Amino acid sequence: MRQKLLSDSSKELSYEIREIVKKAELLQKSGKTIYWENIGDPIQKNCAFPEWMRDILKELIKDNNTFGYCHSKGVPATREFLAEKTNALGGIKIGPEDILFFNGLGDAISKAYQYIEPTSRVIGPSPSYSTHSSAEAAHAFHHPLTYTLDPDNNWYPDLDDLYFKVKYNPNIVGILLINPDNPTGMVYPLDILERIVEIAREFNLFIISDEIYLNITYNGTRTYALAEIIEDIPGIAMKGISKEFPWPGARCGWMEFYNRDKDQEFDRFCATLENAKMIEVCSTKLPQLAIPKIMSDPRYEDYKRNRNERIGKRSQIITDILSSVDALKFNPTYGAFYNTIIFKKGVLKKHQKLKIDDPEIKALAESWVKTECTPLDKRFVYYLLAATGICVVPVSSFCSDLMGFRITLLEENEEMLVQNFNNLKEAILEYIAS
Repeated sequence: MRQKLLSDSSKELSYEIREIVKKAELLQKSGKTIYWENIGDPIQKNCAFPEWMRDILKELIKDNNTFGYCHSKGVPATREFLAEKTNALGGIKIGPEDILFFNGLGDAISKAYQYIEPTSRVIGPSPSYSTHSSAEAAHAFHHPLTYTLDPDNNWYPDLDDLYFKVKYNPNIVGILLINPDNPTGMVYPLDILERIVEIAREFNLFIISDEIYLNITYNGTRTYALAEIIEDIPGIAMKGISKEFPWPGARCGWMEFYNRDKDQEFDRFCATLENAKMIEVCSTKLPQLAIPKIMSDPRYEDYKRNRNERIGKRSQIITDILSSVDALKFNPTYGAFYNTIIFKKGVLKKHQKLKIDDPEIKALAESWVKTECTPLDKRFVYYLLAATGICVVPVSSFCSDLMGFRITLLEENEEMLVQNFNNLKEAILEYIAS
C-alpha cells in the first residue's frame, strides 16, 4: 500500500471464543461430533424461543410501520417504558432521553471505548469478557488495565487491588463491572458495589456496568442494578435482550446514562455517543418494538423465573460433577450462565496429552500446540476438543494469567449435560495423569 494501512491497535483485537470455533469446524469436517460449550447462545443449545413471544412478533410485522426507520436514539415508547422500569428500582431516576439503543451490546461496547481519549483508561475485571478488554485495549494502543477477580474468594473483586491501581494511575477515568459476571458467573454483592461507588467518588471516575445478565440469577441470589446503588456518580448501564428473552440474533441492546448533569466531561461523552448513533440513522427496530409488549406480558415473569430455575439446576449438576476434582479451583455460579474453572498451580505441564485415536485429528491437535508459547490451558483446551469434541474457552484468553477454562450452563438436554460434563471430568483426570 502507498501508506501504512493497519493501526497498531489492531493487535489488541482478539476473540478466542470465536477462534476456537474455527478449530472445531475443522474437526467437524473430519466427522467429529462437537459439543459447543464455548459461546453463550441459548438458542444453539436447544432453548426454544417461546411461542407466545413469536405471536407478539407476528402481530408486529403485520404493521407496515415496523419496517421503516425509527428515532435515532431508539423507539420513543420503548425508551419511555424502559426508563419507567429503571425508576421503579428506587434508585437513580432517568427519562427516555437518557436511553440510547445500539445494534447489540457489542456495538455499544465498541462505540463506548472508541470515543474515549486514548490516554484515558477504563479498568475492568480479570478474567474479563473479551469484547470489553479488547475494545478498551485497542482504543488505548496498550494492553488492558484490570483489577483481580479472586478465585479463592468466590471470584469477588480484590478491592485493595482495584483501589491502589486507581489511586496510583491517574489515567484511569472509569471502572467497568460485568454484573452478573462473564466469564465467572459471579454476582457482585451489595457491599462490594457500594465500595466501588465510593472509589469512583473519591477519584472522580465514572462507572460502566454491563448488565446483559442482570435478570439471570438463581439458587437464592439476586443482583443489584447500577441504578440502585450509583447515587450521584456518573455512570452507564449496558442492557439488552440477547440473553434474557433470549434473542441473540436480534442484535438489540441499549445504554442508560446516569447523572449526566453531574459532570460536564461525562455529559459531552454521552452526547458524542448519541451523535455517533445519529450518523448511522438508527438501530434495528423490530426488537425495540417487541420489548414493551414482551416484558409487560403477564407470562413474562413466570417465564424468567422458570428459566432461571432450570439454569440454576444445571449449575448444581455441574457443581456435583466437577467440584470433587482435586486439581481444580471450583466455584459454584449464581448468575449468568457460565463458570470459569481454574487448574491449581503446577497441575498443567507441557508434556500432557489426551489419547486421540484418529490420526488425522491427532495431527491437527499436535499442530495447534507445537509452539512453545502456547499457554498451558489453551493446550489442554485443544486436546480436549480433539479427543472428546467438547469445545470450551481457555481462561488465558480472558485477559488473565490464570490457567483454566470457561464452560456454559446452557445445555437444555439434561442427559446430554450430564454425559458431557462426566466426559469432561474424565478427560481432566486423564490429562493431568498423563
